[in-house]
Amino acid sequence: KWKSLYQIQSKRKQIMKETCSKYKSNNRRIITPYHVSRIFVEDKYRVLYCEVPKAGCSNWKRVLMVLNGLASSTKDIQHNTVHYGNYLKRLDGFDRKGIYHRLNTYTKMLFIREPFEKLVSAFRDKFEHPNNYYHPVFGKAIISRYRVNATKEALRTGSGVKFKEFIQYLLDVHRPVGMDIHWDHVNRLCSPCLIDYDFVGKFESMEEDANFFLHLIGAPQNLTFPKFKDRHSNEERTTTKITQQYFAQLSPSQRQRSYDFYYMDYLMFNYSKP
Repeated sequence: KWKSLYQIQSKRKQIMKETCSKYKSNNRRIITPYHVSRIFVEDKYRVLYCEVPKAGCSNWKRVLMVLNGLASSTKDIQHNTVHYGNYLKRLDGFDRKGIYHRLNTYTKMLFIREPFEKLVSAFRDKFEHPNNYYHPVFGKAIISRYRVNATKEALRTGSGVKFKEFIQYLLDVHRPVGMDIHWDHVNRLCSPCLIDYDFVGKFESMEEDANFFLHLIGAPQNLTFPKFKDRHSNEERTTTKITQQYFAQLSPSQRQRSYDFYYMDYLMFNYSKP
């Protein structure tokens, strides 16, 4: 079993490298703190984890906290503790020497997810539930720019953004508000052409990949990757079927442009075109 998982890893890394050498000319660029700002550090087991939102990141941070001795079990750690507790260090918090030492000696990993599913998952989480950041900041701007005859109430609260409006915002070169990590390219968040990741896991095979990774770093036997859904746990996870329902609301050209938008992620991580 381990043998086939090793082979899957080497194939994923090979495809990533080939895509990088074909499309990117930044092989000799200097790695700056900006490039490593999404990377979390676990010094005890020497792990660097690049956070990709909506691809199991809350549970990965829980695992890193347990590895670090900050908690005895992943079940004991609340969502807010994971994201706002600042228990885990980020790589850009170290000096240049500290950054390079860790990049050269620690096990570097990232977990990714099919780009459209990741996008729909982010949309459902941020716009279909009350949210005191995404509605006023993104919702208001999106509704006022893309909704004809928006009501005063919608403009005031920014609630009720439709998926089609969200996609209009995403594809607009003159976006009324900037990008957000929840729908940015993995390529931009984790700089895989600049940082040579040792392990590339996929959300779709999370349990197997995660437990293989824990085996590789010599994690305690009793630590397994948590299966629970972190937010809106009574709601079904975003599946291929749910994703198709959302994309069915778009015109063929919007679907194609969305694919073009995530083209590098599709290519680099070997996801087939939907």
